[in-house]
Order: sequence, then C-alpha cells, then structure tokens
Amino acid sequence: MKKPTVVFICTENSARSLMAEAIARQRYSDRFEVFSAGTAPSAPDNKALKALQDNHFSTTNLSSKSLKELTDIDIDYAIILCSKANQECAEGLAANHVLSWDFPDPKVGNTDKTYETTIHELAERLNMFVLLYDKEVRVK
Repeated sequence: MKKPTVVFICTENSARSLMAEAIARQRYSDRFEVFSAGTAPSAPDNKALKALQDNHFSTTNLSSKSLKELTDIDIDYAIILCSKANQECAEGLAANHVLSWDFPDPKVGNTDKTYETTIHELAERLNMFVLLYDKEVRVK
C-alpha cells in the first residue's frame, strides 16, 4: 500500500517547513512520504539547520524547493505553516486535505531559543497529527 504524502509549505521553505520535514522524516517515515516546499523559496536558514542538528534531527538532503517542483506528487496532506503561504496557495492547492498551522517565523526572533521553541512546537503538533491519523486509519 502506498504511503500517504505530507507536504509542509511555507513562504521561503527555509526554516519552519524544513524543520517540519526533518522531524516528520525522522519520526514518521514509516507512515508518510514527507516533503516541504515554498511559495517563494530561498536558501535554507543556517540557524534552523543547526537547531535541527543540535536536537538530533538529520539535515541530510534538506533543501529549499518551490511548490511548483512538486506538481507530479499526489498530495494527501498539505500542511501550511504560515499565514502568508496560506493566502498565496491554499485555494489553488491540489491536495486531499489542507491544514493551516500558523507558526511564528523563528527568524524574526533570530535567537537559538526561538528555533528551539519552533522545533519543540512542531514536534508536538506532528505528534498530535499522527495520533489522530492513526486513530482514523484504525477506524476505517
């Protein structure tokens, strides 16, 4: 059976969505194919990558990508992580389920603590998402 795809979307695909991708790949790759993309991608944020590594998440193969690069992927769950990206793409997004999780940009605070907080909060939200997903799958 094909694993469902989860795509994390942010404007730049440089911090929040890359963090979510790294966390989900490491913890939930047994359940999901995981990707991330941006509506206006820029380079990965070095502080985000360092925070991931400091929290024992792999940053191997993490790169900023445009949402347009994922057009050949059937998206089961699109998880939009910022209000700007939500405004830019939510209506035209071809996904079975679209979720909006508006996380503050850790680059605004630009401290190690803001990146740590973002990783922790993303991990918690992903844990809840997977618990609900597993419950729904068992019901079917």
